[in-house]
Amino acid sequence: MAQVEHFSYDNAIVRKFAYASIVFGAVGILVGLLAALQLVFPALNFGIPETTFGRIRPLHTNAAIFAFVGNGIFMGVYYSLQRLLKTRMYSKLLSELHFWGWQTIILAAAITLPLGITSAKEYAELEWPIDIAIALVWVIFGINMFGTILKRREQHLYVAIWFYIATWITVTVLHIGNNLELPVSLWKSYPVFAGVQDALVQWWYGHNAVAFFLTTPYLGLMYYFMPKAANRPVYSYKLSIIHFWALIFIYIWAGPHHLLYTSLPDWAQSLGTVFSVMLIAPSWGGMLNGLLTLRGAWDRVRQDPILKFMVVAVTAYGMATFEGPMLSIKSVNAISHFTDWTIGHVHVGTLGWNGFLTFGVLYWLFPRMFNTKLHSVKLANAHFWIGTLGILFYTIPLYWAGWTQSLMWKQFTADGFLKYGNFLETVTQILPMYATRAIGGTLYVVGFFIMVYNLVKTVRSGQFIADEAAEAPARTVHVAHKGEHWHRWIERRPIQMLIASAILILIGGLVEIFPMVMIDKQVPKIESVKPYTPLELAGRDLYIREGCLGCHSQMVRPFRSETERYGEYSKSGEFIYDRPFLWGSKRTGPDLHRIGGKYPDSWHYNHMLDPESMSPGSIMPPYPWMITKDLDVSLIPAKIRTLQKLGTPYEPGYDQIAIEDLNKQAAKVAENLKKDGIEGENLQQKEIIALIAYLQRLGTDIKPKPQAGN
Repeated sequence: MAQVEHFSYDNAIVRKFAYASIVFGAVGILVGLLAALQLVFPALNFGIPETTFGRIRPLHTNAAIFAFVGNGIFMGVYYSLQRLLKTRMYSKLLSELHFWGWQTIILAAAITLPLGITSAKEYAELEWPIDIAIALVWVIFGINMFGTILKRREQHLYVAIWFYIATWITVTVLHIGNNLELPVSLWKSYPVFAGVQDALVQWWYGHNAVAFFLTTPYLGLMYYFMPKAANRPVYSYKLSIIHFWALIFIYIWAGPHHLLYTSLPDWAQSLGTVFSVMLIAPSWGGMLNGLLTLRGAWDRVRQDPILKFMVVAVTAYGMATFEGPMLSIKSVNAISHFTDWTIGHVHVGTLGWNGFLTFGVLYWLFPRMFNTKLHSVKLANAHFWIGTLGILFYTIPLYWAGWTQSLMWKQFTADGFLKYGNFLETVTQILPMYATRAIGGTLYVVGFFIMVYNLVKTVRSGQFIADEAAEAPARTVHVAHKGEHWHRWIERRPIQMLIASAILILIGGLVEIFPMVMIDKQVPKIESVKPYTPLELAGRDLYIREGCLGCHSQMVRPFRSETERYGEYSKSGEFIYDRPFLWGSKRTGPDLHRIGGKYPDSWHYNHMLDPESMSPGSIMPPYPWMITKDLDVSLIPAKIRTLQKLGTPYEPGYDQIAIEDLNKQAAKVAENLKKDGIEGENLQQKEIIALIAYLQRLGTDIKPKPQAGN
């Protein structure tokens, strides 16, 4: 008879991550609500740099993903891992380092992003010192997790742990691959890859950050907490096996579907489409496995708010993972891309799948950790219904707005002209949808704070169990039995599972990325395309600092509606010196790739000072500080040297005369402004001069076709 060992589970670390998830969840959704309101009431940008839409949008996304969901992941992993393995966490010290390190990273993001310190990569905006800190903390988490797995008393690795293992190795690979960059200074760097190559690597990361940070760890939580909450076993063990291996292999290939109809080579786009459509099968296999776990328990679902949250969460996962592949079909993507349809799609996953599953887990965990009952089931039910209405009021108007945008952008008159030649006509048309979206966001926030109140009251009514007593038989060597399922072999071998997972996720990444970065002819060169001048480079970095890419794309797709509106479609060779690429994901404003030379310098000056003076009805915030603030040129020589190391063909020694060239070009721009009646003290030294120079350069390396309108 096996010896029974007595030990305890560490609930203290679980509580810390739970509290952090709640606090940062509040911050993330409040900042998101502010961003939503800014699109309806531009005055809410407050006229200061740190609160403009372009700067707080990445703050919102990072807070929602890495602060709210990230802490939620660690909360669930630290709780479930100990119980599934019948052991305490490997190291209390590593747990503490992980927690405080992660919160320090979040604090660094909260400070740097509003200051405009950003690498401009979607979901990876943090600059290189923070990237290194993320890698170190992630390694600490991995050591602690695998140390716990290796000292386990339970031989069998439950399905949730498979997803935890795949999450750790894939996020490691993605984070390193996408953040290969060369520092210029402490808070500035340029990526190793440029243009089309940078775009492919970024969306290989960006899509799979959604896959392996917002999806696979939450599937692990679903496989643990949903059966626990329902007190029923997982519906199908075999389905969980198929779900896991198919999902991690297929998901990694799907990134290029974010770049359909762009300058990315067609073979890469097609690979992304094919594997995205294939994703429906394993994704829905997981959804059905979760929902069918509740077979025979639907009466409980009607009464139990925890199960309600989980059912809607898994349903939202199913909806999002059906819609995603559909949006990856080129004919559908031609309608959806750059519109609010994509934003609605993303928020079904974030608010429904990640948000509601986190809420369900929190409601389930707190009474158990504090040895009490949930303060109010009625309040939890109220939170559920208010939150569900919030999701509907948030996402449905965005779908409507997206379809409206696309139809208006593409519509021609009987005479063959763009019916809505002025881009602002589409903006004003969707403002009511934006207002309704803000109402939905408000409802979601109200529901969230109802939960906060409920959990606070629950905590106060109970007594926290920091070290939860447990017992389990001592670990014994497992002997395989004849007829045992083949998958049991790898379930007892975590290192082999880690290696197998790594091989599967690397196949897709290598097949897609290696040809693009290693075969030079994949990106045809255009002789007329030259590197940016120092002033244009400075202006580009200001464009990045202000988050302009959050509302403007720089990619004219090969559609008649776009070439008539913007000019000649974009070529891959035009972006070979773009570090980072700035193709954008959303058009709240018009595409800017062919903006160069379209308007005089004074137009851009006045547009940045008061957008409505040039574009009546614009919801863009003003940028008066760029008019008054002197351009910092101290890093220009270092920027030139860094770009030279990355292959940009500046002349040897050019860094020594770069500032002189910058001043000459700035004087010309300032002279153009003075001719149009714009005066100012030391005008040629202001930031606005550099931004104008950059905007006037865009799309001018090749001769564009005549444009029909804005």
